[in-house]
Amino acid sequence: MIYLDNAATSYPKPGDCLRRALERYLELGASPGRGGYDRAVQAEEAVSAVRLKLARFFGAGDDAHVCFAANATDALNTLIQGLARPGDHVISSRLEHNSVLRPLHHLQQQGIISFDLLPFDSKGYIDPAQVAACIRPSTRLVVITHASNVLGTIQRIAKIGAICRQHGIPLILDVAQTAGCIPIDMQLWDVQGLAFTGHKSLLGPTGIGGLVLAPDLNPQPTRFGGTGIDSANPLQPLFYPSRLEAGTINLLGILGLAETVDFVESYHKAHYACEMQLFAQLVDRLKRLPRVQLYAADNPADHLPVLACTVDGIAATDVGAILDGDFDIAVRTGLHCAPLVHETLGTLGDGTIRFSLGPFTTEADIDAAVRAMTTIVG
Repeated sequence: MIYLDNAATSYPKPGDCLRRALERYLELGASPGRGGYDRAVQAEEAVSAVRLKLARFFGAGDDAHVCFAANATDALNTLIQGLARPGDHVISSRLEHNSVLRPLHHLQQQGIISFDLLPFDSKGYIDPAQVAACIRPSTRLVVITHASNVLGTIQRIAKIGAICRQHGIPLILDVAQTAGCIPIDMQLWDVQGLAFTGHKSLLGPTGIGGLVLAPDLNPQPTRFGGTGIDSANPLQPLFYPSRLEAGTINLLGILGLAETVDFVESYHKAHYACEMQLFAQLVDRLKRLPRVQLYAADNPADHLPVLACTVDGIAATDVGAILDGDFDIAVRTGLHCAPLVHETLGTLGDGTIRFSLGPFTTEADIDAAVRAMTTIVG
């Protein structure tokens, strides 16, 4: 199989990393934070080391709070619902994934918040000045994707962060697509909260993600349960990480993530440059084909190796099925859980074909994809 769906999840995973994580997990055995005996303490120490590793990886500082979640969607729900209050106004964008849009619509439907969604231009970018223009006295949060999972465009977060800082409004960043692909610096960009997933460009297993918080950002708990400490308290403890981590955490996933973060740090600059070279080849060759329409791919600067396209006269789902069935090439078709992007592009009916490259994509993969598309368009 030629795998070009890394925006959904990275493949292949670095097997040596995950095997080391499994060996460590089997060695530790005990549940972190659920006992005072040696193995439980060792497990807790291992998890604490991963928290610090992630805080530094995202440029958050050693005093940041890192809480684990199942994925970026889980983390975004925790942040949005934990920070929003009745009467609040939230600013987000039409580039967002449903992991942001659905919590916002849910809170609006409940009569708790109102929100504005910023447009993006024909090149796939939000104008930071529009953030400032939308701010009201009741604006509580700005929630923005770092990069579109459909268009691959990387937003000007430092400029948006500066505007948020000037107005005293927390900026929440969805880095599901960028974590592990490009450097992220929360402190430099004035980002107060960040939601990440482990299974995409961080190359980790599915089922592990989390949130990273500046020390003064304190979302209220949205789930309640066992923490292993302060058990006599009928309310969820408000200290970290128990504040946002109810129940037993995913030790195996956390250990896997620790291994793959080290792996990514050792190579990601060189691999990202290689991915973007291959991406430029893909764009240049596909745009020459008749009937192929590319979206927001004119300039590879400030871009991830993610390409959305359509073929005139053939449904995107049919193109994807042909690529899979006839050429053994895996791509993602449809709306990619980002319906407002497609509404803006005019592709809401059937969506687009999305090619997304990863660190293990080769030039031969690009050649095969272009040959297949050439055959499809006739």
